[in-house]
Amino acid sequence: MELFKKFTKYYKPYRFLFYMDLFCALLVSLIDLSFPLILNILNRGVFLGETENIIKTIGYVGIALLAMYVVRYFAQYFITSWGHIMGARMESDMRRDLFSHLQKLSFSYYDKNNTGDMMSRIVSDLFDISELAHHGPENIFMSVLKLSGAFIILLLLNFKLTLILIGVTLGMILFSFYRNKKMRTIFMDNRLKISSVNSRVQDSLAGVRVVKSFVNEEYENERFEESNRRFLDSKNKSYRAMGGYMAGNSFFQGLFYTIIITVGGILIAKGELVATDLALYVLYVNIYMNPIELLLNFTEQFQKGYAGFRRFTEVLDTEPEIVDALDATDLEQVNGEIEYRDVSFSYEDSVKVLDHISVKIKAGETMALVGPSGGGKTTFCSLLPRFYEVTGGSILIDGRDIRSLTLNSLRSAIGIVQQDVYIFSGSIKDNISYGRLDATDEEIKEAARNANIHEFILSLPEGYDTYVGERGTRLSGGQKQRIAIARVFLKNPKILILDEATSALDNESEKYIQESLERLSQNRTTIVIAHRLSTIRNADEILVLTDEGVAERGKHADLLQIDGIYARYYNMQFEGIEGNINAEHNEWH
Repeated sequence: MELFKKFTKYYKPYRFLFYMDLFCALLVSLIDLSFPLILNILNRGVFLGETENIIKTIGYVGIALLAMYVVRYFAQYFITSWGHIMGARMESDMRRDLFSHLQKLSFSYYDKNNTGDMMSRIVSDLFDISELAHHGPENIFMSVLKLSGAFIILLLLNFKLTLILIGVTLGMILFSFYRNKKMRTIFMDNRLKISSVNSRVQDSLAGVRVVKSFVNEEYENERFEESNRRFLDSKNKSYRAMGGYMAGNSFFQGLFYTIIITVGGILIAKGELVATDLALYVLYVNIYMNPIELLLNFTEQFQKGYAGFRRFTEVLDTEPEIVDALDATDLEQVNGEIEYRDVSFSYEDSVKVLDHISVKIKAGETMALVGPSGGGKTTFCSLLPRFYEVTGGSILIDGRDIRSLTLNSLRSAIGIVQQDVYIFSGSIKDNISYGRLDATDEEIKEAARNANIHEFILSLPEGYDTYVGERGTRLSGGQKQRIAIARVFLKNPKILILDEATSALDNESEKYIQESLERLSQNRTTIVIAHRLSTIRNADEILVLTDEGVAERGKHADLLQIDGIYARYYNMQFEGIEGNINAEHNEWH
């Protein structure tokens, strides 16, 4: 019932269309039921009269029937067109709600769920739900009307014969109920298997450059074939179940006609039924059987829609782990002072990534984080905008616990430049303006100048309107990085996080980007995750994070004097550069 209530709420904005759809279904059902009755009246009255009277009456009957079927035409048109439009609008509303809810979910949800599966829920599942939303009430309503109408008339025509048919109908209902329970499980499995196929496709196509570079097309084909085969096996099970269901009900339909002929023949022989009434009885049995066939065909649609809606509600019922507190207030007039107060964090079912970290960064200062992979540097930064929630301690901005702030105001105050830049499909202008959607063209250009990318953009045939391709495939790594920096310039946050923003770039690109980052960092509180230690020598404080916590902290010169982990990392990089220079010198001579 809870699932049913959630489903029916999507009908509320379209109540007029819904009721009109049912009204048109009523008209179609009544017209279909009336034809055998009209024929019976003509047989018993009009056709037994004089020729002139028959011809005169049949003209009026023909006009009346024509009018009825004109009405039926428009009613059927409404059912087929506007009924489907109602279903499509409901599908659109569900897709909007699902997408909106996915935007609210925390990073932890995306850590555990595959994009392909989410795409399957947004596209395939919702299509099946919309078909159920349209055809479900309409088919049930028409079936109930026709079944009950035909049943009453059949009782009036011959009570004994109809009682026998009731027994067959009950057997058919029990059989259908039993088979439906089996099919429900199978169709749910269908949904899971097609999600697996979508996940495999999405994963392979997103990494197609890696696939081709390692010549692993055959391996990807094999992995896809495995998912595809499992889906095929699941479909085979569903079709076998449907085959047994349809064949069983087809047998019951045949049983109906067998009983009508045998029992009807006996009743005619006894004088309890006339042959013309048996013919009329058969006509109404056809009307009686029609909604049963409709419901049988509807069963597969119902099972698919039901399975899809269950998966749909599973997502909507997933509560975001990180939400605004009830008394949350906006972060206004940001100075940028940051304090990590005895902060601990661990992912689900894993050891602690951060353990009792206490750090204070004054407004406008720059703190650099260095250390081995897995030491918690990225996690340290991800906790500040509340992408993840601390499991111990607290983080403060300007003396206020970030959990007491609204997420929108908190994240608006923080700009992030990552190593793995995400470029949206669209133009360069679209991607820069993502930093502030209401920015003017001049503000976008100014941000590009600050990011050292303006001249390059102007050199392109379409300038700022140049299409960048999916994930920016038409741009180099350095160009994508500078667009990301321009995006943050446009956002103009008081707090900046630089997550290894230059680690994957060539020396020339790094030079341009380092200039941009230094310009971006001015008058902002900045946290830098550094791969190349030469870029953080001027940091106000350097924090060395390892899997055991804060191993060292201090300024560049002080940490070199300690001659610990930082000094070892720095000397390794410096010696590496020296070694490369000597090697090139020797090769030259």
